[in-house]
Amino acid sequence: MHAADAFAKTRAEGRAALVGYLPAGYPTLADSIKAVDIMIDHGADIIELGLPYSDPVMDGPAIQRAADQALAGGFRTRQVFEVTEAVAGRVPILVMTYWNLVERYGVDRFARDFAAAGGAGLITPDLIPDEAGEWIKASDAYGLDRVFLVAPSSTEERIAATVAACRGFVYAQSVMGVTGARAATSAVAPALVERTRKHTDLPIGVGLGVRSGDQAAEIGAYGDAVIVGSAIVNCYLDAPDIPTGHQRLAELTADLAAGVRR
Repeated sequence: MHAADAFAKTRAEGRAALVGYLPAGYPTLADSIKAVDIMIDHGADIIELGLPYSDPVMDGPAIQRAADQALAGGFRTRQVFEVTEAVAGRVPILVMTYWNLVERYGVDRFARDFAAAGGAGLITPDLIPDEAGEWIKASDAYGLDRVFLVAPSSTEERIAATVAACRGFVYAQSVMGVTGARAATSAVAPALVERTRKHTDLPIGVGLGVRSGDQAAEIGAYGDAVIVGSAIVNCYLDAPDIPTGHQRLAELTADLAAGVRR
């Protein structure tokens, strides 16, 4: 199952897709699987699994804390395939990862094992297409989606080169700086989406900062997907226990799903 399958469905329904992000292995390995099921049950169209990393330079404090907790619990790269296999088949499952982890595992080996687990593709925030030859070859060999990022600082030439290398969708990083839930969505995001649309027919997902159904509706009016991460992680970080976190995740996902369906 690939991203295109989810976007075919959401476009037929005349709405944006909801993409939910959670680090694999957080709050525990088993509970990360349960959390993905909760998100799918409550309206997520695509799941983005984070691969916990010890030096997450692009992640805000919430995702950093969650990744640290997963690593402290013994999480290993190969376990992302366990999580993927446990939840694959209902919606597309993509992994967002720093490239160093894939290189260390072996690019072809990672692509092979992820495809075998039922994964859809990778989102690679710190890899640019110019340096992605090995990944492009491996993703072609195993039929995986390739999602690269564009940002407000991207030139027209950079946007064109980036979207040409993408498959599945394009990730529009709508604010400069690290990730994190915000009270207001980025004012530059609509302009970035408009600039990106001039170069591609691929769906464009907008990420970084969404924490409510109202914000999801606002972004869903111009983006093809609304990507939510830190607000989902905060369901567990701010909860007194994991069952409460699961309940908060169910409520948040339902609110976000209602937002993209307005």
